Parts: sequence; structure tokens; C-alpha cells
Amino acid sequence: METIKAVFWKPDPQAQMRKCNRLIRENTRKLERDIFQLKNLESKTRQYIIQASKRAQRNPSQTKQAAAETRTFAREMVRIRKQSSRLATSKAQLQSVQMQVNEAFSVRKIEGSIRASTGIMKDVNTLIRLPELTGTMRELSQELMKAGIIEEMVGDSLPDDALMEGEDEEAEVEVDKVLGEILKTPEVPGAKIDAEPAAQEPAESEAELEDQEATLAQMRGRLEALKS
Repeated sequence: METIKAVFWKPDPQAQMRKCNRLIRENTRKLERDIFQLKNLESKTRQYIIQASKRAQRNPSQTKQAAAETRTFAREMVRIRKQSSRLATSKAQLQSVQMQVNEAFSVRKIEGSIRASTGIMKDVNTLIRLPELTGTMRELSQELMKAGIIEEMVGDSLPDDALMEGEDEEAEVEVDKVLGEILKTPEVPGAKIDAEPAAQEPAESEAELEDQEATLAQMRGRLEALKS
């Protein structure tokens, strides 16, 4: 019956608008959950940096190892912050799409017709490339095309520089900024670590190195999980 109705009657605009808004809300909630997880991961990474610094203060023989650990964790912190910033930008884009979609349906109700929006199409085309949103954004784009709000998607013709942000090796200056910010807090007063090795420093503990590698692997696994 629904198939026959679809042939002879156009889709109900109100039903289309409700479905589009539902899909946008689902995507927004997904981004909010991911941003929240990244904030927790950032907080844990901060604690790892502080703990390594305190360990060096208690035992100067571990200064070199602690300096290496803090820089490694600081690089992860930069990656986390960039990804969090990217997701926050995407959330703002999604909210903009929702306002434009609702406005388009309102105009359709008044004028009896709807005009394709290049602005919405550009935003949707950017958002659809986000690994976090690909599935539901494709469904949303199909609904918007059915409603005539956007035309056929233009594939990879739009730049995706925003998606590449944070994927390359982080500049050391950014790592220095993170360390300066965290190690100069009241929790670790004047705790910038000297990267030079201490005299007669004993060999680094294999167990400690394994713990560090396991922690980093866990953090990177969480970052990748947020993209899947």
C-alpha cells in the first residue's frame, strides 16, 4: 500500500521534515558523546604528564625517561584537542544545517515550492566525510535530495582539509605549549623537566617502558574507536 501511495502521491513535507530533524538530532548526540569521551581522555592524559613530572622530581635519576614520557603524552594531548575541536566545529555545522533545513521547509509551506540550497549541500558534503557520521549523514542526504533541498551530492569535489587536520605529526612547538601549560600549573609548580640526561642515570626499567607503551596503545585505540 505504501509503495502504491508513493507512486501517486508526493511525500508529506511534515513527515520529511520530522525525519530530517530526527537524523540531525541523532548525529548531534553522537558528536556530543564523542566530544565528552575526548574530554575525559584529555583529562587522563594531563594526569599522566603530571605523574611523570612528579616521578622525576622524586627521583632525579628518572629525569630523562620522564622527559621522554611527558613529550609523548603531550603529542597525544595535541591530537586529542585537535580532534575535539574538529568535532565541535562539525556539531556547529550540523546545527546550522538543521536551522537551514527547517527554514527551507517553512518557505515551502508558504510558497508551495522549495529551492535547492548550495549552502546546505556544502555542509552536508563536508559532514558526510566524517567517519563518525558517514552512515546517518548519507541517510540524511538522501532525505534532503528527496525533499529537493539539495541536489545530487558532488562526491569528492569539495576540499577536505578540515578532515586531515591533526593527522600529521604534531609540530614540536605545540607540544612545548602543552607542556608549558600543564607543568606550570599549581599542581606541579616550576616543574618543567630538563631533557638532558642525569649523570650516572641507571638503565630504564623494561617494566616501566612496557607500561608506558601499553598506556599509549590504549589511548590511541580510544582515539581510533571514536573515528569508527
